[in-house]
Amino acid sequence: MDTRRISIEEAQALIGQEVGVSRWRTVSQEMIDQFAVATDDHQFIHTDPERAASETPYGGTIAHGFLTLSLLSTMIFEAVPPLEGTAMGVNYGFDRIRFMNAVRSGARIRARFVLANLKVRISGVAEMHYDVTVEIENSAKPALTARWLTLALPPELASQPAS
Repeated sequence: MDTRRISIEEAQALIGQEVGVSRWRTVSQEMIDQFAVATDDHQFIHTDPERAASETPYGGTIAHGFLTLSLLSTMIFEAVPPLEGTAMGVNYGFDRIRFMNAVRSGARIRARFVLANLKVRISGVAEMHYDVTVEIENSAKPALTARWLTLALPPELASQPAS
């Protein structure tokens, strides 16, 4: 992981460009099972390898779409440098999410981040929009595409209690 921070000006010059690619990570059956427990989503296509192999076109279990989506938090951390003068980043939401392809148990995925927009609010909060593609190794079709909104908070706002 690159620990370098970039300035607002450097980031603004990158609008419209790819700003990072995460490392490949394996989506294991153990990870899928733990996600099923955490979300109480035990649908057989995720948790029963034998049944999923015989009753689905996937040949086995697949990851929950929301599991793949939730991995964006760690993938952006390892792929995109944070902004100078900010203390923390927070998830602001999504304008669009499309689940394009199933992620089979044991598959490797990674995320590509394109900085689509960046604006600095009067408060000093930087709002960034990323066009994200989660790729599946050896697959032409991605697992998902999304427009993800994040906020980078300056130190004085990061230390304030939530209202």
